[in-house]
Amino acid sequence: MNVIFYLIIISLVVAAGFLIAFLWAVRDGQYDDEYTPSVRILLDDDMIDKENKTN
Repeated sequence: MNVIFYLIIISLVVAAGFLIAFLWAVRDGQYDDEYTPSVRILLDDDMIDKENKTN
């Protein structure tokens, strides 16, 4: 029974570690997309053409 408590505690510590790493990456700007907005106008035409061909 003690093993279950140890595993729960270890899993909570690991989950907290992943949460902290995720929040750190978000605050550091890891997920900021700087490339797509500059070429969005070029990519939108391709998407419209594909939609018109399928309809």
